Amino acid sequence: MFSLLWRFFPGPAWLRVIVLLLVAAALVYVLIAYVYPWAALYFQAEEATVGP
Repeated sequence: MFSLLWRFFPGPAWLRVIVLLLVAAALVYVLIAYVYPWAALYFQAEEATVGP
């Protein structure tokens, strides 16, 4: 998978690394900001506490 992404982006190696880091950061942002809150609506977790 990584080699496919590595060959997909043009340019020198240092530019590919920067672009791949930006793409990874954007993916993490989208997951945390949109996907996880949306999924949390459908997976209602019951409150779990440890009793005495």
